[in-house]
Amino acid sequence: MARQRRATRRPGTAQAAGPADEGQGSRRPPARLPSVLNVHSIAGQVLILQVGVVLLLVVAAVAALVLQARNSSLQAARARSLVGAETFAHAPGTVAAMKSADPSAVLQPRAEEARKLARVNYVIAFSPTGIRWTHPDPHLIGKRVVGSYADALAGKVHQATYNTPGVGRAVDTMVPVTDADGKVVGLVSVGISVQRVDRMVMRQLPLLFGSAAAGLVLVTGGSALVSRRLRRQTHGLEPAEMTRMYEHHDAVLHSVREGVLVLDGEERLQLANDEASRLLDLPADATGKRITELGLSPRAVALLASDRAVSDEVVLAGERLLAVNVRPTIPHGGSGGSVATLRDTTELRELAGRARIARERLQLLYDAGVRIGTTLDVVRTAEELTEIAVPRFADFATVALLEAVRQGEEPDGTSLAMHHAAVRGVRDDHPLYRVDQTITWLPEMPQAQGLRRGHAVLERDLRASRSWRAQDPERARRMLDFGIRSLVSVPLQARGIALGVADFWRSDQEAFTEEDLAVAEELAARAAVAIDNARRYTREHTMAATLQRSLLPRALPEQSALDVAYRYLPAQAKVSGDWFDVIPLPGTRVALVVGDVVGYGLHAAATMGRLRTVVHNFCALDLAPDELLSHLDELVAQIDETETAEGEGAGITGASCLFAVYDPVSGRCCIARAGHPGPALVGPDGTVTFPDVPVSPPLGLCAGLPVETAELHLAEGSRLALYTDGLVENRDRDLDAGLRLLAGALAEPDRTPEQDCQAVFDALVPDRPSDDIALLVARTRLTDPDRVADWDVPSDPAAIAPLRAACARRLESWGLDEISYTTELILSELVTNAIRYGGEPIRLRLLLDRDSLICEVADGSSTSPHMRRAATTDEGGRGLFLVAQFARRWGVRYTARGKVIWCEQSLETAEGGPEEAMGEALLDEWDESAL
Repeated sequence: MARQRRATRRPGTAQAAGPADEGQGSRRPPARLPSVLNVHSIAGQVLILQVGVVLLLVVAAVAALVLQARNSSLQAARARSLVGAETFAHAPGTVAAMKSADPSAVLQPRAEEARKLARVNYVIAFSPTGIRWTHPDPHLIGKRVVGSYADALAGKVHQATYNTPGVGRAVDTMVPVTDADGKVVGLVSVGISVQRVDRMVMRQLPLLFGSAAAGLVLVTGGSALVSRRLRRQTHGLEPAEMTRMYEHHDAVLHSVREGVLVLDGEERLQLANDEASRLLDLPADATGKRITELGLSPRAVALLASDRAVSDEVVLAGERLLAVNVRPTIPHGGSGGSVATLRDTTELRELAGRARIARERLQLLYDAGVRIGTTLDVVRTAEELTEIAVPRFADFATVALLEAVRQGEEPDGTSLAMHHAAVRGVRDDHPLYRVDQTITWLPEMPQAQGLRRGHAVLERDLRASRSWRAQDPERARRMLDFGIRSLVSVPLQARGIALGVADFWRSDQEAFTEEDLAVAEELAARAAVAIDNARRYTREHTMAATLQRSLLPRALPEQSALDVAYRYLPAQAKVSGDWFDVIPLPGTRVALVVGDVVGYGLHAAATMGRLRTVVHNFCALDLAPDELLSHLDELVAQIDETETAEGEGAGITGASCLFAVYDPVSGRCCIARAGHPGPALVGPDGTVTFPDVPVSPPLGLCAGLPVETAELHLAEGSRLALYTDGLVENRDRDLDAGLRLLAGALAEPDRTPEQDCQAVFDALVPDRPSDDIALLVARTRLTDPDRVADWDVPSDPAAIAPLRAACARRLESWGLDEISYTTELILSELVTNAIRYGGEPIRLRLLLDRDSLICEVADGSSTSPHMRRAATTDEGGRGLFLVAQFARRWGVRYTARGKVIWCEQSLETAEGGPEEAMGEALLDEWDESAL
């Protein structure tokens, strides 16, 4: 049915009535829309588009007029409201009435009369305190006005639109009423309901819609007339049919590789495509002429003008043998005539030979794609290019690279000095440049010309060329004597950057031709991409290794809790994200961290640096190991989501970490790990165990799961070994075997951490590790009990004085009389805060470290204190400020049963006495203007 409908709309086809037409008509729908209203026709689409545009313009115009009318009405309502308010406010007797004993009795009748005369919704007078004197609803008199009238109290007129009790949304104007002294004695508010404004606008709508409808009818009628004329001109064709018709026509004319001729019933040429014009050598004005007027042979004319079907009959046309096919057009709906197709059989023979050569070249290029670039080594890639080219494409091949490329650097494009990286030939006694020879090409050499032009240079006959001899005439003579006759020099380029030159030489094979340039350039292009990838890999590996080294700790911090030694060994072939850290914490505690980021390269190294920085920041908050890993997991998951959403690759896809905190006072070590191997513990007697530390999923994959911890009690002299999986596991050794080797390497008593690190590396690390290896060994110390003092503090301010005395005695025994006064002041402030704002139990502890005195006050409350600057009139609020002034640093850490506020004082003697320092600190609390 669709094919029949298209046939009836074909232009230029006569429609004769007959039984067939009646049969077709019987299958059609009983009725269909006229073409001008059919959305599938061009005319219908144009009509709908015009009507839609006009309708949109009409709607926009009506909306604009309605908005303008509404705006004008609102402006008029504001003006009326302002006039009513000003009139009532300045009416004689208004001020006196507002000052009278009963303003409502005088003003209410006047307000109602003014409201009715002015045809407004309300006239409200109220006191400066907001108590209504008048209102249309008497029940609201004496009640407070809701809303802001600060502008009116300031003597300004205030206009706004808001909801008013009993009226609804209204345009309101508020005017102050002042006495002779300029004092505001009352306020007058006049409002007009927005509904009145809307009714004014609605009265104008009929005229607006009538005008819009009339305009729409006129424009629609004009559009229908234009669309009807367009329908007649396009014969009712649908857009897709017209587009397909012209696309097919252009394809037949210009793209078909067979000749096509269309003849009418009078043997006149109606159409000849480009291929037919070429094969028959037709004149430019051949269209419209009879076939006998085109200068063809009688045999060709007879065959093309035949009214019978012809299949693959061969006709001689000039020097070509053409295979001709002819078909009449009448059986297929044509008005008479024929269609002929032509194929050149002489070219098929030539194509067969070319196809063989092309097949060999394609096979060569395919093999090059498979065999070139199998490694990320620049020199090896150059050797692979020569191996694939000899002897299938050339008898000899050489590859010379820029020195910067060999070293993995970016070429600067200024130097022509080349280093021969690969040479290969069918014979080894050739006179070509040898490997590792360096040469700088002269400007007239084919190699320099190719680099300058960016394309291959052909020297078909070297004996007739003089330019290539300028570099080394003696070597050129020996090459000619050796039998080398032809050269193709191709620049190796990638991303528009010259990397080197590939030279292909022939001696026994036929000389190179222009057709060989494309093959040479394709070989060089594939090799150049592989060489550039190897160069970029070398550079990236160097950069990643440099970045990795810069992000790792340069030196271990000083602390008194642990003796620490470490080893870090990057992988030979790739850079990973293994890292470690030693972070001192308040209270002489120390955090040990070992982690591993999934992946390799710059991204892994940069991510490792980010995670290490984040761990340092979290340690500044003094978080517990499980809380720190939970926060780190959320951060890694967020980084993954952000980088995946921004298209920066696959994200981190997880990282592992082990975090341990050692307290030398109690000897306890709290450990948590997320996807990371557990620690190895070496006792003072050399016994090696692997403590059972609960393992959580890797960072970024925990999905909010809780992180569990393990608490170990370590004797003094115990050694704790933390490591990454590259130490104990590789392709030749499973995890269990690696752990056994690790235990054997550590099972020696009385060894230093440095000796342990060396023993472990000697036993476990291969010559070329495939993954980064990080090892951290720490030997524990315990704080001397004589350097620790602690007291239980009653929740009574009277206990502070005895506590200060006890602390002073302990400081005297430690020889710290110089900071005794300052310490007493600090602990008094901290203990007082704990008694006032904290909860029981309260405990005070003093720790004497190497160069500092640490004061800790623990209580059962989790409320976090914060430092602030007290005002000049405040009697308190300076406690933490004084603590911060006298202490080197201070902070808060939370425990399972409360918090600990700590501060650290330097044992170095400060200039001036403590009283002088306290006075200066207090004076800093006030500025000069306050004094």
